[in-house]
Amino acid sequence: MARLPRLALAGHPHHIIQRGLNREAIVRDDVDRARLLAEIQESAALHKVAIHAYVLMDNHFHLLATPETGEGLSLMMQSVGRRYVAAFNKRHQRSGTLWDGRFRAAPLEADAHLLACMRFIELNPQRNGYLLAGPQDYVWSSAAHHLGRRRDPLVLDHALYWSLGNTPFEREAAWRAWLDQGVPMDEGHRLMDSAHKGWPLGGIGFLRGLSEAQSRPVAPRSRGRPPNRTH
Repeated sequence: MARLPRLALAGHPHHIIQRGLNREAIVRDDVDRARLLAEIQESAALHKVAIHAYVLMDNHFHLLATPETGEGLSLMMQSVGRRYVAAFNKRHQRSGTLWDGRFRAAPLEADAHLLACMRFIELNPQRNGYLLAGPQDYVWSSAAHHLGRRRDPLVLDHALYWSLGNTPFEREAAWRAWLDQGVPMDEGHRLMDSAHKGWPLGGIGFLRGLSEAQSRPVAPRSRGRPPNRTH
């Protein structure tokens, strides 16, 4: 079956995943980590993509991002790939690709899934066994920003995060409560499955609206034979 074109929608948040080839490391030390985040920040600004949350792990990273234009995500990720991979290869005396194919991404219905996706991203280190006092102690994510521990220049907060409270203290306390709830298993599965397969994540009305505006399917077809409607 031919691969569906990626669905990227201007003005909608997207969950993005980029993994290392054969699950190998995409960063080897903090110099690499700082360089990768700097390239993401510069490329996002250049191509008008707002980064709402992120986490950088040893062999993959997640972003929650809203592009101003339909091509913004692809342009941003292509720029990151060209610049970072060239620098990584030169520094570590290697050649060839670093990524496991093209990046994975899917749009989300913001009201229903944006805060859940933020939580999923910022709790990633703890799910992967990192021994931390809390998510704010992982340097290479947006958690410390949202919990008031530092201001992160990479992050542009989404309006739904701002709606958590009228003051920074209220927003940070509300976000702490969200993180403390953890990620329900079914929620995590939906977010990963959506991003990996490229299917939008949202309610019936959201998907119907996308279907009317897009030239590609926005949900997998039901398996099996269609029902017999003769009587």
